[in-house]
Formats: sequence, structure tokens, C-alpha cells
Amino acid sequence: MVGSSRTKRAAAATALLAASVLMAACGGGPGSASSESKGKQSAAKVKDPLVVTHDGGIYVLDGESLKVVRDVPLPGYNRVNPAGDDRHIMVSTPQGFRVLDASRQNMTDIRFDGAKPGHVVRHGGKTVLFADGTGKATIFDPAGLGKGRPETRTYTAPAPHHGVAVELKNGELVTTLGTEKARTGIVVLDRNRKEITRNEKCPAVHGEATAKGEAVVIGCEDGVLIYRNGKITKVDSPTAYGRIGHQKGSEDSPVVLGDYKQNPEAELERPEKVSLIDTETGRLKLVDLGTSYSAKSLARGPRSEALVLGTDGSIHVIDPESGEVTATIPVIGKWTEPMDWQQPRPEIFVRGGTAFVTDPGNKSIHAVDLKSGKKATTGTFEKKPNEITGVDAAH
Repeated sequence: MVGSSRTKRAAAATALLAASVLMAACGGGPGSASSESKGKQSAAKVKDPLVVTHDGGIYVLDGESLKVVRDVPLPGYNRVNPAGDDRHIMVSTPQGFRVLDASRQNMTDIRFDGAKPGHVVRHGGKTVLFADGTGKATIFDPAGLGKGRPETRTYTAPAPHHGVAVELKNGELVTTLGTEKARTGIVVLDRNRKEITRNEKCPAVHGEATAKGEAVVIGCEDGVLIYRNGKITKVDSPTAYGRIGHQKGSEDSPVVLGDYKQNPEAELERPEKVSLIDTETGRLKLVDLGTSYSAKSLARGPRSEALVLGTDGSIHVIDPESGEVTATIPVIGKWTEPMDWQQPRPEIFVRGGTAFVTDPGNKSIHAVDLKSGKKATTGTFEKKPNEITGVDAAH
């Protein structure tokens, strides 16, 4: 912090904490600006920051050294996603979506209210927030976050549900259909929000990924839906029940990486196969890893490689075209996915040519050079790390 004495630094920290508590209780209004735009910001900038949640707050890390720069207090279970620029992180809290300025290490006054805040999607220079409790999708340009709450456009689904939405470069909106009891498919709307097409043959619709040519993949419990060039195509799973609920895409590859679960009766299935969905051919291929993984284990590399962090502690590198496992990179020890999905488990986040892997059991994080397969840096925490993400302006 900037200040000429210990007293000034303590006063600034107290003021920042008080402002954070007040904001959590009252919330910023629609026109609220960030702390920096109000002239309150006093912290030095962090380059390429990472953020890691823990029980009681959010660690802000220097992206190179992996040292904790600040521990931002925030009670409860909070989810984090890149906001879409080089400074901010979207934080899903029980009160709605809030914005963390990771570069300046403070929670801003910007908030997007909405019951049960869920998916955050970045694509084509736009960020879309989906509030499950209202069914409302909020769309904005993340470049405006540094100046305060950006202008937004909204779309509200016919019924609240656990959903997702993505806006394409031409203004079309691909979004899910469903209710609190059942999710059934997707609908595509033009820039004026008039319906173009829909498909309601996608039970338990979940997740989204965008591939080369703006092909959008949405998961079902029996395959996926692909929206491409104005048409929706259903791709069936090779097994009677084959749930694909989490996907990772790349703008440079037509192939989307997905998970793959085959047991509808399992309280917690620990799958060992992943799916590769070719959005150009409509083909779905399964790859057997020989180890299980979790929903937070999927990522894409700098050359569009499909990456899976297995419970064997290694990153499995897959050629998305052939489905061949081309490399196995040991990172951490063996681990077991917890039954409660909110409990910490190892997670992977990729930025550029580096994979960042958390290790809750050892309260640590590792940076791995994907080209050499070697650990570059290791950082440690006082508390177990949970979710990880970082600023990422590439989308």
C-alpha cells in the first residue's frame, strides 16, 4: 500500500475492509463504479494475477512468483471466473455476481444482482452471466469494467433454471431451455431476440463450449447439441446413458473436449473416459485415460491440446484430432475426488503455455511449463486452495 507510515497503512487497510463489509451488506447500485474510478484505490498493481479461493476469502497471487499478494476476505463458498479483460475476475457469491479487481487486489463496488449466480461465459469480446434463480442472462463488454459498471443488455428465459448463454459475434444468443424441475434443450435467438431455431431433445442440458468457427457445443445426458452455421445438430452418445456436462473448447480447433459419465445411478461417478466432439463432422470419440478425474480437471493448451488432470496426479495431454494421449506430465500425488462438490480438490487452469495446478492436500500450487513438462514454480498457502482462475483477455 502507498503510505508514509505504519499508521497510514493500517488506516487504509481498515477503511478498505469496512467498505468491503458495507458493500456485502448493501450492495452497489446499478451505477456504482469500481473503487479505482472513485479514487479510493491504493494498492500497487499485480501483473497477470491469479486468484485462488479458500474457506473465508480469495488469495490474489503474483502470476509469475505464485506468491500471495493479498488475502481478500469473503465468507461463504465463492466461485471464480475470468471476467474477460486483463484485470478483473467475476466472483459468484450468494448475493449475485461481484467483480474483483485482481490487478489492484480489491473487491470493487460493481455487482450484478441475481439469485443463484451460475455460469460465466466469455466469447467474442462479450461476457455473459447467467443467474439460475431468475433465468436472466446479462451481457456486457468487459473492457468497460475499469470505468465502473458497464452498460448491459439482458435476456430472461421463460422459466428459471440452471442454465447458460453465449452471445456470438453476429449478436445471436444461444441459451438453454428448462425449468427448475427439468432442462430440455436450447434455443437460438437473433440480435433482436427473435427465435431462429431450437432443439428440445437434450435432457439435463448442461455446460457450454465454443469451438473454431463459433460452433457452440451444449451437453446432454445422452450426447451433445452443436449449433453451427444456423443449424442445431444432435450428436448421440455411444452408450445409452452418456452424460457430457462439462466442456472445454478452443477457437483454433473444431474439436471440443468433454467429460463422459455412464452410470445414472452413481451418487458420484468417477469417470475414466473423456469425450472429443468434432463440430465439423458431428462425430464423438471416447478416450480412455486409465485414471479418473473431476469436473474441474479439463483444460485446453496453447496449441489446442486437450488437457485432463487425472486423480493419478498427472496432466494427460491428448491430440484432439486423433484422440491419442501424447504425453503424461506428473505434477502432484494421487488424490480422490470428494463427495461434496464444493469441497477442495486439485484443479487446473491454463494461461498461455503454463498450466497452474492446485494441490489442496499440501496447501500448494504448481506452475507447469506445458512444452517441457517441467514444474517452473511452486507456491504455498496457509489454507487449502479451492477454485483457481486468472485474468485472461484472450477471449
